[in-house]
Amino acid sequence: MDRLPRYRTGDAELDAAVAELVTLAGADEHPDLVFELVVSALRLARDQANRGDLKIANSALKEMRYAFHVFAPYRGQRKVAIFGSARTMPEDPLYEQARSFAEAMAARDWMVITGAGPGIMSAGIEGAGTENSFGVNIRLPFEAATSQFIADDPKLINFRYFFTRKLAFMKESHGFVLLPGGFGTMDEAFELLTLVQTGKSLPAPIVLLEVPGGTYWASWRDFVSNELAERRLISPNDLDLVRITDDVEDAVAEIEGFYANYHSLRFVDRALVIRLRVLPSEAELDRLNTEFADIVTSGRIEVMEPSPAEVADHDHVDLARLRFRFDRTHWARLRTLIDALNALAKDPAS
Repeated sequence: MDRLPRYRTGDAELDAAVAELVTLAGADEHPDLVFELVVSALRLARDQANRGDLKIANSALKEMRYAFHVFAPYRGQRKVAIFGSARTMPEDPLYEQARSFAEAMAARDWMVITGAGPGIMSAGIEGAGTENSFGVNIRLPFEAATSQFIADDPKLINFRYFFTRKLAFMKESHGFVLLPGGFGTMDEAFELLTLVQTGKSLPAPIVLLEVPGGTYWASWRDFVSNELAERRLISPNDLDLVRITDDVEDAVAEIEGFYANYHSLRFVDRALVIRLRVLPSEAELDRLNTEFADIVTSGRIEVMEPSPAEVADHDHVDLARLRFRFDRTHWARLRTLIDALNALAKDPAS
């Protein structure tokens, strides 16, 4: 193995047997991690984990493996997750709003990911078309009917656990749109915001979409502002992580615009590297350093070449880069920096 696994059984003979098994399985890619996965299973056995715990670990791993397998051929395509109520009827204006949004995103070569159920989920699949849709269904004793539009599609994944299903949503999506819904939609909204706010999920555009005259997200914003922000339970600028709109084209522009210049980010040697299509001019870079000095722990935001680690990983080495020491705390401010960088792509003088 090129990289020796750090997590082992503690038994040299057993470790050797695991290594041989990994080789026999043909695990040429990342054998150290495959080794550690096997070790985790053996340690569960050594811990004498009860059958219930083993069933949870077994089912979760199988669900994640299958989801990774289904999404793997489409990793190069942008995808937007659509959340909302399973109880929304086709005659409800919200249904048409979701359908129109999905149709507009598919026309721009985006794929959609929905929960594969009825209501808003069905509207998203109908709008994008099954060829552009993934369904990540949760098996429930109620409200679990799979949308007619994707029932027999190979891009339909059935989950037993909410946490593995949410992992698929968060990991595979490049943007998120939420329409009004019940407890499930609120859960998805707040968990998504928690992950982005804490840096446990990569920055991504988040749109809260209503219909003209709707009050759902306006009321939600009032609650968050009055009860969370006013009490300093969140930072004042955490609401910058979302955009509330009742216009489909505005929602589409928000999702697409997030990637107008910004491409991706990565930490290298404890510094944040932001990959871009267009670099700021020297004057723009000076302005960014002044405006965002509060999230730079030392030094400056500076232009850099691909790092040796990125070159070794073939990690988008063709793109331009900025590098700085990010405080890893103020992720909403980082989102504002990304917005400023995206504005450069709209300014021919930059």
